[in-house]
Amino acid sequence: MKKLFIYFLTISLFTLCKKQEVDSIIINSNTYTVNDNFEKATAFAIKDGKFIAVGTSEEITKNYTSSTIVDAKNKTIVPGLIDAHCHFYRMGLQQQKVDLMGTKSYDEVLQKLVAFQKEKDATFITGRGWDQNDWKIKEFPTKEKLDKLFPTIPVAVRRVDGHALLVNQAAINLSGITKDTKVSGGEIIIKDGEITGILIDNAMDFIKIPNASKQEAIQGLLDAQKISFSYGLTTVDDAGINRKTIELIDDLQQDGRLKMRIYAMVSGDNQKEIDYYINKGKLKTDRLNVRSFKVYGDGALGSRGAAMKKSYSDRENHFGALIYAPERYQEIAKQIAASDFQMNTHAIGDSSNTWLLKTYKDVLKDAKNRRWRIEHAQIIAPEDFDKFDNIIPSVQPTHATSDMYWAKDRIGKERMKGAYAYKDLLNKYGKIALGTDFPVEQVNPFLTFYAATIRKDINNYPENGFQMENALTREETLKGMTIWAAYSNFEEEEKGSIEVGKFADFVILNQDIMKVDGMKISKTKAVSTYLNGEKVY
Repeated sequence: MKKLFIYFLTISLFTLCKKQEVDSIIINSNTYTVNDNFEKATAFAIKDGKFIAVGTSEEITKNYTSSTIVDAKNKTIVPGLIDAHCHFYRMGLQQQKVDLMGTKSYDEVLQKLVAFQKEKDATFITGRGWDQNDWKIKEFPTKEKLDKLFPTIPVAVRRVDGHALLVNQAAINLSGITKDTKVSGGEIIIKDGEITGILIDNAMDFIKIPNASKQEAIQGLLDAQKISFSYGLTTVDDAGINRKTIELIDDLQQDGRLKMRIYAMVSGDNQKEIDYYINKGKLKTDRLNVRSFKVYGDGALGSRGAAMKKSYSDRENHFGALIYAPERYQEIAKQIAASDFQMNTHAIGDSSNTWLLKTYKDVLKDAKNRRWRIEHAQIIAPEDFDKFDNIIPSVQPTHATSDMYWAKDRIGKERMKGAYAYKDLLNKYGKIALGTDFPVEQVNPFLTFYAATIRKDINNYPENGFQMENALTREETLKGMTIWAAYSNFEEEEKGSIEVGKFADFVILNQDIMKVDGMKISKTKAVSTYLNGEKVY
């Protein structure tokens, strides 16, 4: 009997001491968990794609075992990064088109177009990335040189912000537009009685650019995924995509080719899309979340399409414009407010922000937890900041450091006080969602971190930073790229921090982004990216 007792006692002790088998363990790390207390850890265990334990290396190795143990060698780990506003699909397609980012003159644009056509022999040349504000002559180009180089091949290339299009006569001929064509919510720029080749906002819709084939679309999504993973992104908010693209994303995720988590904002500029998804209801999987609509309130500041209350400082009697009539926004907002969906509206100019905030307030009344967003929130009138008390500001810090060279000339000193005011917006709502708006800006989220905290370009300009009263702290910035971004997507219970029960999405960095010298932040790189505990980069 005594031997039997000892036998059972031994078995019991063995059972109590036995370590739990898990899929993988990370040890010896400098992990910022971004939990409620912003605590740090040195190790964590992963099973079935989720964190099941977070603590010290000693605690984790004492209680868990795995055939896959990753020694982080004291490298910094942060939660998988979330880009709260980008154009993921569009960026992927751009890999198949002419890239005009960083061009320093119109002549360089033309050289790139010629080189692209020589290689691709396209029947319709498309691309993106030029910005006249980066040129010595900071004026919109005209199409004369384009017509001489491409007399029969249509050319249509977007400005970096996507709100202006440069086209040649061949593209104009296909569209049927003339100098007398009327445009609401945009502009056909005319000079000396002739079309210059520059179309703003809704005027761009007249140009019928060929749609991507299904194979081009698939390749675009896979290219975008590869690029995004290389920067530590594990969730992207794709701002304004249609049903066809969303269904393709779902198919690719279901068959395992597309692993990226995507918060899909349905294009709210198409009534049929709004009706379809409101009738269908929200769609949620572990990798896809469809519960919001993206609507355009106005254009961009760089192309003077942003809707301003007073005339632009550098163009007399020009105010930009809302994309739609004011009452149309009320119609859209009322329909969305009556559903479970979120409304996310692009608003850059102070006039656009004023009207959209009023519209939101009118239709939401005192509704709680709707989490409607203003995308960009770029120029805010002083009296409008308080209206962000229950509206999420979703901003892109690199817009501030891209625009700072010319923004004051465009809108004047007084309006600049409410421009790119990220700290003021954070103080009103209590959270702020951060993104890049890529491919308008670079995909690199570490440039977002740098712009938000240091507010300089990578050449250390300006010496004392740009409007530093609105710089964010490093902790606020990391939250804006993780847990607050997740919150803006209604996903804070499943991602955005390294906590038990959440998806095992995390990034190993080459340096401690929370402590490294400020001027070195932009040199941060993703060493490895993990999604569901699987190494994807």
